Amino acid sequence: MRRIQFFEFHELAWFPSSLRDGITDALQFGIHQLRAYAPVVPLLENALDATGSRLIVDMCSGAGGPWIDLARQLDARMPSRSAENRLAPEILLTDKYPNLGAFENVKVASGNRVDFYPAPVDAMNVPEELQGLRTMFTSFHHFPPEEARAILQNAVAANNGIGVFELPRRAPSTILLTFAFVFMLFVCTPWIRPFRWSRLLWTYLIPILPFVLLFDGVVSCLRTYRPEELREMVAKLNGSEYRWEIGEAAGGRIPITYLVGCPRV
Repeated sequence: MRRIQFFEFHELAWFPSSLRDGITDALQFGIHQLRAYAPVVPLLENALDATGSRLIVDMCSGAGGPWIDLARQLDARMPSRSAENRLAPEILLTDKYPNLGAFENVKVASGNRVDFYPAPVDAMNVPEELQGLRTMFTSFHHFPPEEARAILQNAVAANNGIGVFELPRRAPSTILLTFAFVFMLFVCTPWIRPFRWSRLLWTYLIPILPFVLLFDGVVSCLRTYRPEELREMVAKLNGSEYRWEIGEAAGGRIPITYLVGCPRV
C-alpha cells in the first residue's frame, strides 16, 4: 500500500478552531483511555539518558496526547534509574494551533508535571529557547516528505534529540480499527473533558465530529511513514552525527512505529 499525501480536515487553517479542539480533545481522551503509547516509555527513558535532557518538548501536541499517562509512567520508573539521572523531566506541550483549554486540563490532571508553551510553535522551526528532547505523537504523518525531513533537520541543527511515535499504520487492519476507535469516541463523548455542550451538538445532532474523526483517521493511516521510509529520510540529513533507532514497538494493542535520534557524544 503506497503512502498517500492527502489532507485532514482538522489540520487546515480555515477549519473552525472550536471543531479542531473537539477533534483533538476526543483523540486525547481515546489515547489516554487505551494507554496506547505505554510501550514507548523505555524508548523515551533511553533517549533522555542518551541526551542528558531534563526537558521534553512535545510538538504538535493537539490536546495533550498521551502525556498524562506517560508522565506518570516515567515517574514510576525513576527509582530504577542511575543516581545522577533521577530528576524527573519537565514536559512542555506545544502546537501550531495551541488548544490552551485542553493544555490547562492536562497540566492540572498531571499534578503540574506537564506544562505548556502558550505561543504557536512550528515543528520545522522550533524557538531556540526550547532546548530539550523533542517528541511527536500521532502527528509526523501530517507532513509531506520534504517537511517531515525539515522537522528532523531542525532538531539536528539544534543538536537536540528527537522521538517520533505513530499509532496509525498503513495497513488494512489498522484502518478497520479506526472505525472501532471512532465508535468508542462516539459512545464516550459525554465523558470527554473539558465538557462542552457544543461537542454534544456536533456529535449527536449534527454529526460533524464523528465524520471528521473517521475521515481524518483513515487518511492518517494512509499517510503514515513506514520504518524503511524513515530510514531513507534520515540518510539525507546533514549536520552532527546522530544515532538513529527506527522500528516498530510491540507490546500494546497495535505496534507503534518509532524513530528516535540522539546526537553521538
